[in-house]
Amino acid sequence: MNEPAADLHVHTLYSDGMLSPAEVVAEAQRIALAAIAITDHDTTDGIAPGIEAARSAGILIIPGIEINTDWVGKEIHILGYGFDIANTKLLLRLEWIKTERIQRIERIISRLQALGLSIAIERVFEIAGRGTVGRPHVGMAMVEKGYVGNISEAFTQYLAMGRAAYVPRYNITPEEAVQLILQAGGIPVLAHPGLINKDELIPDLIRFGLKGIEVYYPTHTVEQIDKYFRLAQKLNLVVTGGSDFHGEANTYRDQLGAITVQLRTLQNIKFE
Repeated sequence: MNEPAADLHVHTLYSDGMLSPAEVVAEAQRIALAAIAITDHDTTDGIAPGIEAARSAGILIIPGIEINTDWVGKEIHILGYGFDIANTKLLLRLEWIKTERIQRIERIISRLQALGLSIAIERVFEIAGRGTVGRPHVGMAMVEKGYVGNISEAFTQYLAMGRAAYVPRYNITPEEAVQLILQAGGIPVLAHPGLINKDELIPDLIRFGLKGIEVYYPTHTVEQIDKYFRLAQKLNLVVTGGSDFHGEANTYRDQLGAITVQLRTLQNIKFE
């Protein structure tokens, strides 16, 4: 790395990542990253442990989050950066999401059991640990039992929309996610637009208060990177990027720092 670099899309075991915040910080130090954003799904619980672990590592931890939302049947993820992690309105909404996630998992397990798949809900919560429980944890339990070969197979056969064990998620709109981040003093950014393939949503998100686009992402093609970079310039949006690190073996999300942005990006976002 010729210039100080930051990975602005990192998950820990507080959502669906495999490593603790301290382990993520240690890996970031090993590969000489200058900064990382901990962006767990629908929770800020991993940020404080990450900041504590980074004190002696010389790494900047950027408060972040990835809020899962829905728009016309399409899953849209909104990243948030640099907000007040003690913001009451944000924390209350995240607590509601946590409750809704638990109830959703309970319904998914009931459907799997009705299909003859003996998945214990207690085991799913054990796998999730301190993290925000979700369908990937159900998939891990299914792999353990030998019902599927991997998590991807669990989704394609049972857990994805339209499959027998799918249960619709709580309803958070992209507009609400953007507004939650803004009122907490943060910067809302559209995550991996190349995966969403719904560019017509971007003007609406800008009207809601969107401030950036995640241009650099592991699965974005060269053409997509160029398109979203030009779009960000045209619409005066901040350009961000990150690896979407989860620590998952043999996936594109298994390498911290695989995608980075230069540290001066943080000046544009005004994290500090």
